[in-house]
Amino acid sequence: MNDIINGIMTIAGREPGRTAIVDGRGREITYGELARRVSAVRDAMGGPSPEEGMRPGDGVLFAVRPGVDAVALALGAVAAGGTLVLADPGLAPDVLAARMAATRPAWVISESLLYTLSGPLRSLARRRGLLLPNLADPLPGRPVRHLYTGPWLPGVPRGALRLPRILRFPSGLSGQRAYGSDPDQPAAVIFTSGTTARPRGVVHTRRSLATGLELFRSVFPLGPGDIVHTDQLMLGLPALLAGATWSLPGGGDLAAELAARRATHTFAVPVHLDRLLRQTPRLPGTLRYLLLGAAPAPPGVLRRAIEAGPEVLSVYAMTEALPIAIASAREKLAQAEGDLLGAPLPGVGVRIAEDGELFVSGPHLARCYLGEEPLREIATGDLVRLDAGRLVLLGRKKDMILRDGVNIYPGLYESGIAALPGVAEAAIVGLADPDTGDEEVVLAVVPTGGYDESLLRGALPEIVDSAALPDRIESLNAFPRSGRADKLDRAALRDLVARRD
Repeated sequence: MNDIINGIMTIAGREPGRTAIVDGRGREITYGELARRVSAVRDAMGGPSPEEGMRPGDGVLFAVRPGVDAVALALGAVAAGGTLVLADPGLAPDVLAARMAATRPAWVISESLLYTLSGPLRSLARRRGLLLPNLADPLPGRPVRHLYTGPWLPGVPRGALRLPRILRFPSGLSGQRAYGSDPDQPAAVIFTSGTTARPRGVVHTRRSLATGLELFRSVFPLGPGDIVHTDQLMLGLPALLAGATWSLPGGGDLAAELAARRATHTFAVPVHLDRLLRQTPRLPGTLRYLLLGAAPAPPGVLRRAIEAGPEVLSVYAMTEALPIAIASAREKLAQAEGDLLGAPLPGVGVRIAEDGELFVSGPHLARCYLGEEPLREIATGDLVRLDAGRLVLLGRKKDMILRDGVNIYPGLYESGIAALPGVAEAAIVGLADPDTGDEEVVLAVVPTGGYDESLLRGALPEIVDSAALPDRIESLNAFPRSGRADKLDRAALRDLVARRD
């Protein structure tokens, strides 16, 4: 199987009555109904003929919260030939504008409430920390078509298609148009880093996504009868490809939801799992697999996870290559030196450069970075060694901070902060919590005339994405430097700004 859309539709055709998705409020939808909705969305966006509808590769700005509608809309848009571009809330305005210019969306799919919050109530939303592109007109001067879910609200563009309405009519083209036959069609652009002048978007195809999802399934059993409780696409979609049930969280206590849904699989970021297990040391007996990802898990978290009951697997992956390796918690705890990542998964190629940096290749590799040449391999930025065929992480080559499962790249923001009034120099460092592994984000500044920390804090949201805003700001007389090039010594800077209890 080399295509995510046709893979899910094959399951729907084989077992239409099986439960596909349970939403956050406990409402169920079958595979047959999911397929009907995907077909309706595809046909509405495709137009009366391929010549009049969406063109292959058209960008689709996507702003729908996790739920049944989100899954059907996303799959339907890709089935119509579109390339999903997620409208991440909280991005700095210049970054938003650069991403819109790079992707040039031809469609917007959104909830009606988000049209209101990005239009008539934009000022109120910004005061509450919700920053969105203008969904009604994301790229001024470029015509865009719209599809929305929910009731009509002010800000929804005139002539926009509405999901409940298109579902009332039979899918007239289902028998005439396939779900796309090109597995190398771009399916999603996922932005990871980059400057405002050159945003870096990872372009995945239907084939690369399907291959990566199959790699997940090759490591742990997943099939009909299993219930996967997660809001993560990269675990929820494998569930649908396997004929299992994707259970979406409702925002309540995770342990209680796992028990109520009789979940067999779930995913957690180490820092979130640490909080959960301190309150609920034992997880429901139905849970067989607990996957950890997004950040390294400290030994204490791994031990508590094992004691909680399920088989615990730690996933090593990048946005450009999902996944790369998987190791069990017990294997990681038995590793004497470094952090065990596991053996490369079947078909994943690895190369270790002279300086120890890991390079990865394989059929699950993203097609390219947006606007760049096709990828043959990807530099991970991680320093590793091989131990009996298994990858062991020794450290990072890149300056990157991990907080709450989000990758933060200091270099994206430091120059902008240093250009603010009253700031001579700026640097961002992370301080890891030894218990959870989560990092505190500290902004260090060398002040100059007119420095005012309150004014600095007020200016940061225009420069720094909300997920990267510092936990605290430290003022220093000078930054530590090293080497003939007088380069910033980040290790020494971390020591300077560390809290002394």
